[in-house]
Amino acid sequence: MLAQERYQIILEHLGAEGTATVSQLSALLAASEATVRRDLNALAAEGKLKKVFGGAASIRQMGLFEEHVSRRESVMFEEKDAIAAYAATMIRDDDFVYIDSGTTTACIIPHLKNTKATFVTNGVAHAYRLLRAGCTVYLIGGRLRPATEAVVGSEALRGLMKYNFTKAFMGTNGISLDEGFTTPDSEEANIKQCAIERSFVSFVLADHTKFNRAFPVTFSRLDACCILTDRIPKGKFGEKTIVKEVTK
Repeated sequence: MLAQERYQIILEHLGAEGTATVSQLSALLAASEATVRRDLNALAAEGKLKKVFGGAASIRQMGLFEEHVSRRESVMFEEKDAIAAYAATMIRDDDFVYIDSGTTTACIIPHLKNTKATFVTNGVAHAYRLLRAGCTVYLIGGRLRPATEAVVGSEALRGLMKYNFTKAFMGTNGISLDEGFTTPDSEEANIKQCAIERSFVSFVLADHTKFNRAFPVTFSRLDACCILTDRIPKGKFGEKTIVKEVTK
């Protein structure tokens, strides 16, 4: 089989499945793993796929195309709401809480009932909703990122560095055994990493579709956060960290 034919098969497979291991592609192409690795290197150099540990992922799978937050709010809403409702019960009046920007973390706010906790967030919409809910809230300053309506950048990082949170509730785009918690944008990753490092305990809120996905930037190891999800997927995630399955 010619190299160009192998390239086409690889890209078609990634387009359909999102990711593939070297061994899977080797069987699909009836080619050696060494040949597959050379093909992946060539396609990655052309920007047609993203190499990941042990294989490759499509560009779309890796999150280089990020939808606006308004288009993601209704996706998996019931699952997100159940996860967020449970997270809200974990907040005590004496907590100093960081709430990350994101559609799942936003669902926490309607479930907060007469809380005296203090909140810090980088989500502009989150800050407004927390204020409307009668909460004490601080919005960190910095550059507003249009796609996610999150505050990012060096000024935001400097603002976070002065805080010591009791709890942080984080969003993520992907959860992978090899890559950890990942997101498409490096500036958002920096904010997430800083918030986790400044928190006594951190929880990642993620529906089951986020598992076994990897995006370009890792912001935390799995063992640095507990995971709240609607369904625990196949895989050894429970060996890496605490995973709590939440149902209505």
